[in-house]
Amino acid sequence: MSTTPRTRRSGKHGMFLRMLLRATLVRRGRALSALLAVVVAAAVATAMLNLYVDVQAKLRTEFRKYGANIVVVAKQGQPLPADALLRVQTALAGRGIAVPFAYVVASTSDGSPIVVAGTDMQTVRRLDSWWAVSAWPNAAGEALLGSRAAATVSPQGQPFDLSFQGRTLHLNAAGTLTTGAAEDSRVYLPLKDFTAWTGVQPSTIEIAANGSAAQVTVILQQVTTAVPGAEVRPVRQIMEAEGRVLGKTRSTLLAAAALIILTAALCVLATLTAWVLDRRRDFAIMKALGASERLISGFFAAEAASIGAIGALLGYGIGIGAAAWIGRANFQASISPRLSVLPSVFLGSIMVALLSAALPMALLRRVQPATILRGE
Repeated sequence: MSTTPRTRRSGKHGMFLRMLLRATLVRRGRALSALLAVVVAAAVATAMLNLYVDVQAKLRTEFRKYGANIVVVAKQGQPLPADALLRVQTALAGRGIAVPFAYVVASTSDGSPIVVAGTDMQTVRRLDSWWAVSAWPNAAGEALLGSRAAATVSPQGQPFDLSFQGRTLHLNAAGTLTTGAAEDSRVYLPLKDFTAWTGVQPSTIEIAANGSAAQVTVILQQVTTAVPGAEVRPVRQIMEAEGRVLGKTRSTLLAAAALIILTAALCVLATLTAWVLDRRRDFAIMKALGASERLISGFFAAEAASIGAIGALLGYGIGIGAAAWIGRANFQASISPRLSVLPSVFLGSIMVALLSAALPMALLRRVQPATILRGE
């Protein structure tokens, strides 16, 4: 009974798979050693990549809590355009928050000068969530006092008066603010009350832009274009600190992953080399029976690739668990599994296994059937 080419190919593939499975089962110890090394490499790569992606996002979120990374300031002697805040918010397009600030130097009841700022209290709470505030203003006529300003205008928390250009404003202290910086010497009012009292419009807009350093730079350029009459500059301390921390975190995670993957690759190389030496007689018989160098090399490469693929899948699962544990133990945060990491880990594990098989495959090509079968 004749067979079709398709049937013959199917039979060859089935035989190839049976040979592959038998070779693995007969020498389980060697196969398991190589598989374990790949699993370790894949698990470490998965954990590090998950940590890198997730921790990087969390670090950026934490940095946003430390205030603005872009500041829009009116040029000397000129106010910001009346629609400056709207222009900035349009340029941001949901990629951050913007808070207006207006400033005047007012006088206390005893004639001492004091800086008074008007701002959007609800938004500034999100922008500067690191501020230590005892209570925020939530009614008209209430003010937020910097810790040093409170000692001057309302040491006992009593109501106080401020004057600006002949207009007096009666205020109650809602709470105190402590930052350790210039904010401690200011009195903060809701922008609506401030503008009604002074008639002064905002001269500064502070922006907390989300994204990487490159994305923040793009936002800065877009804001500059949106408000051409103002000076737009980055807050160097925030951006440089963020860049340093993210850079060191990235370098540490990738260096640790590379070191462990290299160690695992050496383990795979040693195991596969020993595997080839153990099976020299098998390969010699295959050559004596007419198997080509290409077939034998393909057979061994398939074994290595199979180990890499299985190790990748097992290592990915272990790595996800390891990343979650590291996140809770070291960052007090949950690390979300990243499916986008799986293709990289899968292909990388197969590549590590194939590269580790390069030297053993070179040894295979040097196998001489007659010499091996004579027991020499």
